Amino acid sequence: MCAHASAPNSDTPIGIGIVGLGYIGTTVGGQFHRHADATVQAVCDLDADRLATVGTEFSVPPATRYTAYETMLDDPDCELDAVLVGTPHTLHYDQVVAALDRDLHVYCDKPLTTDLNRARELVARADRTDRTLMVGYQRHLQTAFQRARERFASGPPRWITASITQDWIADSAGTWRLDPDLSGGGFLFDTGSHLLDGILWTTGLEPASVAASMDFYDDEQRVDRRSHLDVRFENGATGTVSLHGDLPSTREHIHCWDDQGALYLEGTQWGSREVFEIDTDASEHVPYIDHRQERTRAGAFVDSIRDGTEPPATARDALRVTALTDAAYEAARTGDRIPVELEPEGRSGSH
Repeated sequence: MCAHASAPNSDTPIGIGIVGLGYIGTTVGGQFHRHADATVQAVCDLDADRLATVGTEFSVPPATRYTAYETMLDDPDCELDAVLVGTPHTLHYDQVVAALDRDLHVYCDKPLTTDLNRARELVARADRTDRTLMVGYQRHLQTAFQRARERFASGPPRWITASITQDWIADSAGTWRLDPDLSGGGFLFDTGSHLLDGILWTTGLEPASVAASMDFYDDEQRVDRRSHLDVRFENGATGTVSLHGDLPSTREHIHCWDDQGALYLEGTQWGSREVFEIDTDASEHVPYIDHRQERTRAGAFVDSIRDGTEPPATARDALRVTALTDAAYEAARTGDRIPVELEPEGRSGSH
């Protein structure tokens, strides 16, 4: 079994193993590599060339470069405290469980899992362990979304409109993202996951039901290229969410209305978002947002481990997104309005 490095403290860097050396593995992995309180101890990927290149970049010796994930976890010479899971979506669950079984902390890219029952299981698992399980919803670290969350802390909005566009179909050509056995779905389960999470986390709203329409990339209707969701929330608020993954550029808009006016979150590409506050008389204010204070995803994960605090994006946050996404796919395929079931049918519990 994987030998653990000494318990994390202020003097001992947190030993990280990275599985999957694609965009997330190298981007967030690079953050760990540069972090003063973390060190990349091991890397794992099926591609030998990528393994060699990234291993060298992150100063990982050849002895702790692996092509099999469980081999990395079980190597007694590989001293790990935590793993970064940056593999295709449908692989996340087994890899997260394997790491938690070995008493490791886990940073998992979104979505935490593409299966609703497994998402519920991981919430229960996270509640029972003192290990950190953080999900890669980076909007929780962005000042614009934090300000919006503060605005709605005393009461959620009544009406939401949100949209995101991306040249996702073209960008994903020839990759696992267009293979539903690995991606679990299409644009909604990929980039769309960030938009749904941003809405739910910012507003504190709990989705109750959803109607949806979709256009699909594949004949089996598993990989959506366009989605439109009509969401009803438990407190009576409503929202429309539109996602299009076959348009030429990336733009995101989230508009949240309450009795005091509205708050708009706007952005292009993958940079920081801007906030606009609209008063009841239609006047507009642009509050100052200091993006320089934002933590990286790796930094937030390390802080959570060091401090023993809840990570910025939790398994329960991921469950809300998976439950709404799962219901939206069923709604699009059946033409019915589908309830969003965070708990198994017949069970009640806190959301």
